[in-house]
Amino acid sequence: MYSRRARACVRAASACYGFADQGVMIAAASEAFWNGGEACGHLYAVRCTGATNAGVPQPCTGRTVTVKIVDLCPAGCRGTIDLSQESFAIIADPNAGKVQIEYSR
Repeated sequence: MYSRRARACVRAASACYGFADQGVMIAAASEAFWNGGEACGHLYAVRCTGATNAGVPQPCTGRTVTVKIVDLCPAGCRGTIDLSQESFAIIADPNAGKVQIEYSR
């Protein structure tokens, strides 16, 4: 089990699959576990563990979501997973934008 941060994001083409549809339960991996693209297709169970801002002090829903890695996070997101908006909404209030998480493969 790993602890990091997650944020909601919107993507077009992915580094792993181009424009091929991979559904909505998807995420982008940070350099921390991208490993030159070896993370493509890996599934991760992600759970919100807490807030990262005072605007939404209790963002977590208590649920877990399984996401498929389809992309590499943009520069500056080291140590995070960028979740699709749909998958983020399962684990946290979308208004939070960014939350603390635990994830496992």
